[in-house]
Amino acid sequence: MPNRSIALSIFLLPALILTALSQTPNSPTELEKTLISAETNFMTAVKKGDPDFLKRTLTEDFQFVGFDGQLASRQEILDQLSEGGLDVLPYDMKVIPVNDDAAIVTYDVVLRVPPSDDQGPPPRYQHFSTTWVKQGDTWKMKFFQMTVSHWGDW
Repeated sequence: MPNRSIALSIFLLPALILTALSQTPNSPTELEKTLISAETNFMTAVKKGDPDFLKRTLTEDFQFVGFDGQLASRQEILDQLSEGGLDVLPYDMKVIPVNDDAAIVTYDVVLRVPPSDDQGPPPRYQHFSTTWVKQGDTWKMKFFQMTVSHWGDW
């Protein structure tokens, strides 16, 4: 009886492996494609300093929470991010639908920013979460929060 189990395992194992390898991961949904693209475009605008894109993309009641927990208004963020120069490497983006007109995009980043003269460098490894809302046919960012993932890596 044990020999039959071993023989059966030998024949079934390759079949199971081939089945597992032939299965492809789920393709991204239209919502995931749209919001990952929107988030990537936002990061590009922040890096190069594109105030017009930022004004079109942020809702009028946009709120921002920095890695230090400080809340900032839309205008404060427009002033800060319109300067450009923020070097962010995002990875592992995920989209979490809330309803038909809202979703959360969450992902990890490596933040490569020179230290400011008076405050030192921000934490290099962070987690970003943004909330997007659909206004008419356009997705806009309503909320952005930075969370420190790891301290002291500069």
